[in-house]
Amino acid sequence: MDYALNFAVVWRSFDRLLEGLGLSLLLAVGSIAIGIAIGLVLGFALVSRSGIARRLAGAYVTVIRNTPILVLVLFVYFALPDLGVQLEGIESFVATLAVYSGAYLAEVFRAGLLSVPKGLREAAQAIGMSRLQINASIVAPLMLRNVLPSLGSTVISLFKDTSLAAAIAIPELTFEARKINVESFRVVETWLVASLLYVATCTVLAALFRRLERRLAIPR
Repeated sequence: MDYALNFAVVWRSFDRLLEGLGLSLLLAVGSIAIGIAIGLVLGFALVSRSGIARRLAGAYVTVIRNTPILVLVLFVYFALPDLGVQLEGIESFVATLAVYSGAYLAEVFRAGLLSVPKGLREAAQAIGMSRLQINASIVAPLMLRNVLPSLGSTVISLFKDTSLAAAIAIPELTFEARKINVESFRVVETWLVASLLYVATCTVLAALFRRLERRLAIPR
């Protein structure tokens, strides 16, 4: 083996990797914010008394979770324009990842809703609170605290999924790394640095969620 490591080319283009990482984070934040809203609606639907709501939400979750995200990305970007829906690359990817994340977060929130003691709802009903008030002021806050560990893991996983945006030429971290690799032929160095940037970012995200868990933990 005569391959000699040379990071000089990668360091000269390091600003492009950082810009790509910044775009990856923006894609993740936008997608997950919308996905959380979708997941909350679906989560409440999955535990609702309405059989129609449960079946519709269940069908959404089943279809999306069993479809590879890359297939969804390519379908939205390449197929929807033929059906009259025109989206730019970033809009297309954010919409796709939001729909995809919503299906996974729905199951996270469903589990959190089931973990809220039924007695709390009954006590709130006894003092005259409406179902909307109970869900907004009691159930949702308790559910969010209960699901923080799972939510953190899902968010980190979805951040890593932003690498698939390279498939539709969005200049996020993986796309920029691939360009540097093609231009410099420094395969090991380029992908090693890109991998370390992903690892470092995911480590920071995990630390932030752990800190949030400690702040919201019930004192014992």
